[in-house]
Amino acid sequence: MKTLKKKLLSIMFVMVLAVSGIITAGCSIAAASGTSAKTGDMMVHFLDVGQGLSIFVQSKGQTLLYDGGDRNSASFVVSYLKEQKVKRIDYLISSHYDEDHISGLIGCLNAFPVRRVIGADYVHDSGLYRSFMESVENQGLKVLHPKVGERFSFGTGEFTILSPDEIRENDSNVNSVAVKLTNGDNAFLFMGDAEYKSEERIINSGIELECDVLSVGHHGSASSTSWEFLEKAVPQYAVISCGAGNQYGHPDADTMEKLEAMEIEVYRSDKQGTVICSSDGEKISWNEVPCNDYTPGNPNDTGTRPGEPEDSEEKTQSGLASIGKMVWIPASGEKYHSIPDCGKMNPDTAEKIPLAMAKILGYKPCKKCN
Repeated sequence: MKTLKKKLLSIMFVMVLAVSGIITAGCSIAAASGTSAKTGDMMVHFLDVGQGLSIFVQSKGQTLLYDGGDRNSASFVVSYLKEQKVKRIDYLISSHYDEDHISGLIGCLNAFPVRRVIGADYVHDSGLYRSFMESVENQGLKVLHPKVGERFSFGTGEFTILSPDEIRENDSNVNSVAVKLTNGDNAFLFMGDAEYKSEERIINSGIELECDVLSVGHHGSASSTSWEFLEKAVPQYAVISCGAGNQYGHPDADTMEKLEAMEIEVYRSDKQGTVICSSDGEKISWNEVPCNDYTPGNPNDTGTRPGEPEDSEEKTQSGLASIGKMVWIPASGEKYHSIPDCGKMNPDTAEKIPLAMAKILGYKPCKKCN
C-alpha cells in the first residue's frame, strides 16, 4: 500500500511538473536554478561517466561524491563539480578500487579540499590504487573504514553504511562499500559493484532497505540485483550507470526483466546521460522523465530460462504427470502460476506442485499467466 501510494503521488507530481513546463528532457535542475541545492532539499546527480559510476550529492551546503568514474571521465567529473560551484567535498566515498570507479576520485582529490574519505579496507594491486592513497595522504587524511550500520550526518539527512561486513581477497566487487542515503522520508541506495553475496549479507544485517531510488549494482550485470534484494528494497526508481554499446552487455537481460516485472521505473545513463533528482524529504522530482527502456545492453541477450530437467528429474516429472496439471507456488504469496517465470514471483524459490493440491491449500490463480 505504501509503495502504491508513492507511485500515485509520483504520477500526480510528474503531471503537475509537466503542465507547469518544469520537466524538459536534457534540462539540468541545478543549471536551471543557477545555484546548488536549496536549504532543506537534497540534490542527487547521477553522472554520465560511460562504463563507470559517479554520484554527486548536495544538501544544505555540504557535498558528497560516491565514486568518480574511469580515466576518460575524470576531467568531466572535476569540471562538473566546478560548474556546481563546489569549493570542498565533505565526503568522498570509494565503493571499491576498480579503475571505472576510482579514477575520477583521484582527480577530485587533486582539485578540491576533502574533509573525509571512506573506502573498503583492502589493498588493490594497481597503480591507480597507489595514486589514490597518495592523493589522500597529500590532504593529510586517512581512508576511513566504517562498520556496517555506522551512520554519518550529511546536510538535511544522513547516510548509513550497508557493506562490507568482511573483506574477501581477490574480490573487489564483493568488497564494495554500499550506503543508504536518507532525507526525511526519502531514501537512496548506492550499491557500487556489490553482487548477490553482498546483497544477501546486507539483507541479513537487518537494516531497513526500503528506498525510493536504487543505484543498480554493477552497472546492471546479471551478478547483482537479486529478486530477494529487490523485494526488500522495493524502489520506485532504478538508475543504471553503463556505457552505450559497452563490451560487457550491461545492463543484463535478467536484471531488466526483474525491474520490468516489479514495475520499477528506469533511468539509464547510456540512454539519457546525466540525470538529476531532488528530494525535499517527502517527494522525489527529476529533471526528466524515466526512459523505462528495459532492453539489455546486448540485443542478443535473451536472458536465462529454466533448463531442461536432468534424467533423474525426468523420471520424477513423468510420475507426477499422472497426478494432473502442475503449477508453481511462490515462497510467499497467495497465487499459483502456470509458468515459473511469470514475473510476479521469484522463480528461484518457487515450488512446483499439482494444481489440485494448490487449490486445496487455498492458492488462487495468477491473472497474468492463467
